[in-house]
Amino acid sequence: MQYYPYLLDIIKYTVAGLGVVWIAFYLLRPYLDRNESIQLVELKKTISNQTLPLRLQAYERVVLFIERINPTNLLIRLNNPDYSAAELYVLIVAELRNEYQHNVTQQIYVSPNTWAIVKRLKDETLGLVNYAIKDLPETATGLELSRAVLTQVSNSENNPYDSGLALIRNELEQLF
Repeated sequence: MQYYPYLLDIIKYTVAGLGVVWIAFYLLRPYLDRNESIQLVELKKTISNQTLPLRLQAYERVVLFIERINPTNLLIRLNNPDYSAAELYVLIVAELRNEYQHNVTQQIYVSPNTWAIVKRLKDETLGLVNYAIKDLPETATGLELSRAVLTQVSNSENNPYDSGLALIRNELEQLF
């Protein structure tokens, strides 16, 4: 029975100690949470400072891609009077695919909306060229294919390339 008072004292001190630790944690918790949130904000700021130049560069690359696949610029770059329509068609499709593959990694840094615009414009350009070559005879020249493609672009109510660039510019302005 002599151990009973000692055991009771140990239990009292243990409960009191646990109570003090719980109260101290309860009082320090807001300070710890605030400190953690400050560190999180600083981490986000550091990451933002590192990724902002990459994001801007990605938007630049996307704009350059759109300008390069614009049929007006594409046909000037690939123009050769010796090409047949079929040869020019193959060159255009290869150029579109190469440009797209070269820029596919930019989707990491741009918004899903911007990347959807890029994909849509690439697909529309392919469709435009496919539609133009279907109407031409097999003996057509590259110049006739170019003329048919440019005629289709000029007949559209709004130039999809200009519209796409405007949407991307608006989205980029929202970043700032």
